[in-house]
Amino acid sequence: MDGLDDIVEEFLVESHENLDQLDSDLVALEQDPNSRERLSSIFRTIHTIKGTSGFLAFNRLEEVTHVGENMLSRLRDGELALTPERTSVLLQMVDTVRALLTTIEASGGEGSVEVAGVVAAITAAMDDAPAAPAATVPAPRAASTSAAAKPKAPAKSAAKAPAKKTTARKAAAPRATTKAAPAAVSVDEAPVVVEETTSAPAAELLEGANAVMPETTVENLPSPEATDLPEHADGEATAAAGDGQARRGVADSTIRVDVDLLDELMLLVGELVLTRNQIVQYVGRSNDTDLVRASQRLNLIASELQEGVMKTRMQPIDHIWSKLPRVVRDLGMQLKKSIRLEMEGRETELDKTLLEAVKDPLTHLVRNSVDHGIEAPDARKSAGKPAEGVLTLRARHESGQVVVEVADDGAGIDPVKLGKKAVERGLITVAQLDRMSPADILQLIFLPGFSTAAAVTNVSGRGVGMDVVKTNIEAIGGTIEVESEAGRGTVCRLRIPLTLAIVPALTVECAGDRYAIPQISLQELVSLDAEKAANAVEEVGGAQVYRLRGELLPLVRLTDVLGLTSERHDGHVVIAVLRSEGRRFGLVVDRVINTEEIVVKAVGGQMKAIGLYSGATVLGDGTVALILDVQALARRALRTETAERQESRTSEAEAAAAETERQRMLLAAIGGGRRVAIPLDTVTRLEQVKAETVEKVGNREVVQYRGAILPIVRLDRHLGAYGESDREVLEVIVYSDHGRSVAIVVEEILDIVDGEAAVRSDIDDLGLLGSAVLGDKVTELLDVRAAILAADPAFYSHPSATTPAGVSDSLLEV
Repeated sequence: MDGLDDIVEEFLVESHENLDQLDSDLVALEQDPNSRERLSSIFRTIHTIKGTSGFLAFNRLEEVTHVGENMLSRLRDGELALTPERTSVLLQMVDTVRALLTTIEASGGEGSVEVAGVVAAITAAMDDAPAAPAATVPAPRAASTSAAAKPKAPAKSAAKAPAKKTTARKAAAPRATTKAAPAAVSVDEAPVVVEETTSAPAAELLEGANAVMPETTVENLPSPEATDLPEHADGEATAAAGDGQARRGVADSTIRVDVDLLDELMLLVGELVLTRNQIVQYVGRSNDTDLVRASQRLNLIASELQEGVMKTRMQPIDHIWSKLPRVVRDLGMQLKKSIRLEMEGRETELDKTLLEAVKDPLTHLVRNSVDHGIEAPDARKSAGKPAEGVLTLRARHESGQVVVEVADDGAGIDPVKLGKKAVERGLITVAQLDRMSPADILQLIFLPGFSTAAAVTNVSGRGVGMDVVKTNIEAIGGTIEVESEAGRGTVCRLRIPLTLAIVPALTVECAGDRYAIPQISLQELVSLDAEKAANAVEEVGGAQVYRLRGELLPLVRLTDVLGLTSERHDGHVVIAVLRSEGRRFGLVVDRVINTEEIVVKAVGGQMKAIGLYSGATVLGDGTVALILDVQALARRALRTETAERQESRTSEAEAAAAETERQRMLLAAIGGGRRVAIPLDTVTRLEQVKAETVEKVGNREVVQYRGAILPIVRLDRHLGAYGESDREVLEVIVYSDHGRSVAIVVEEILDIVDGEAAVRSDIDDLGLLGSAVLGDKVTELLDVRAAILAADPAFYSHPSATTPAGVSDSLLEV
């Protein structure tokens, strides 16, 4: 069977099941010949076998089913009446088909099974001619002599047989000597008789046919007394039967199981995991060696059982992808677009429940890409692209998740257009838009009812329905990310957990209560002692941040989100670094408990309405813990909460913060070991720009930025330093004032420091305002005004333009 193709294997499994049903249907039809429903069902089954066998080039199988289909067709149309003789030849056809299938399963071909007699008998029955003597169905002999002595029983029957010597009822078959060929095996109303003159190949076919007949049970087999076998022969035959069971046929190696039963099994395994966790935690405090050993064994078995049950629910993603080529083709024809669909990783497996959950969101993303992502052929040709668009589906396993991408090579999403449309609709303010990065702006397409489409179509609008897509994906613990480049295309990336029911999680404690964080979202844990936490945790723009390996990490205190008071007063800070929607943030908790596999339980509507919890679980000690919704925490951390706090400040607090901000410096390296300090209040945004996007206007460098042309000044050249010239990504400090912006390029952003207590000096040079000791190193104080004018000489010519506060006088006061 290892050499069979998947298509042939599926054909054999389905055909064996259909043949079992055909036997009973034909007998029932004989009792009620007027049942057109049963007759039509029999016809469809034979027609299916005939069609597939022709496709797979099984000619004899096609021949016998074709003539059987002709008789069934005439019976269905009322041209023939069903008689016992015609029922018999149809049952004979079923036995012949079964023998052919067994031979195909054993050798991959139809072997020496003869079908001429069956075909002639059916033809004669249709013509009302006298039927020839019933042809004996060729039967295969087992590979070994001992197997021939006793036909192989199916696994189902063998399971019911006693473990010792098999006892069976005496069969009604004639007695036979040990030299005789295998005795006749009764199979319902379709007896198969093998005479002593049967050739070896024919006997082999019968043996294989009987091996897959579900009707053949231990009770049908001749007893030792009936066959006059010696005492030792019975043992040999039993052993041969057991050996035959090990070589199960393809029909016996598969089983159809109701999905509800699998769900019930998964629920029971979940409860087993919870109990396992409780026992393991209890035994961990015990000194009983035998009890510890037994708990370890239980732990191993429960894990293997959990893994096995989960595998039964896994299906390849191709089950839902198989419908998408038709969707793409039909939409392409409707929109007069030429689109090629490519699929990568279609064998990637996913839990069936999750597979059903992502089917509609995935279809919507594909429709969006076809409708609004990929341009019309004329527009593509004008842009220098091939007239045929390419839509690519990719799936892969990555870090315990399934990553599914829908990528197109269309026009992409313009962040500037997206931002303007959001402001026009009142979804965000201009100030909020200025603080948003291009990646943040792309996330606006997930706002309810938001679309940038010029006209509403009956297909979809980019944004309309995307909020539902995101909600559905997040409901199963997944995330969705969008990457787009204007003119190049868009990628929508889904990150989905492998399974819903049981997930590894980190258990944390906050204000005396325990919470679970899915490890899928967890990147690392950071613990700071009181002294380090006092210096390392800073506040920028009203939000706390921590510099983790050179990158500013926004912090969210779980106590603030929940409105509770922390029970930790020793100054220690524990940070869980989480990732959501492509961005990182730190969740500050009181302490970390441990990691364990948790069983996800749904929470009620009132708890869901809070928007912070994705479920609940029972921990090993029996306590209930709420599972935190990382996506909801990320949205609060990176968007709404900072804005709410800033809006609620009093004017006095804002003035004090502004004064503090003027005393803070942004340190940057410019090459040649030199560092400069820039007042933090002159920094509007920090960006990263690809070097290849830098263009020139005359001798001045510019870059396209949010729909405008942004002039650039490179500090290494401006100040005579020698920085790296081959950097692929440029670190840019953007300063904006009254609608005009400039970009100051540095080699690296180093730190944010307090410049109030710095040792100062008036030693300077061209483009500098002095120097100071910051971070135990002499640092140059940048003349920001001169740098801005070097990039844009007309920057301050605008009547409303103002010199950045603290650029010269207050800087020297440091």
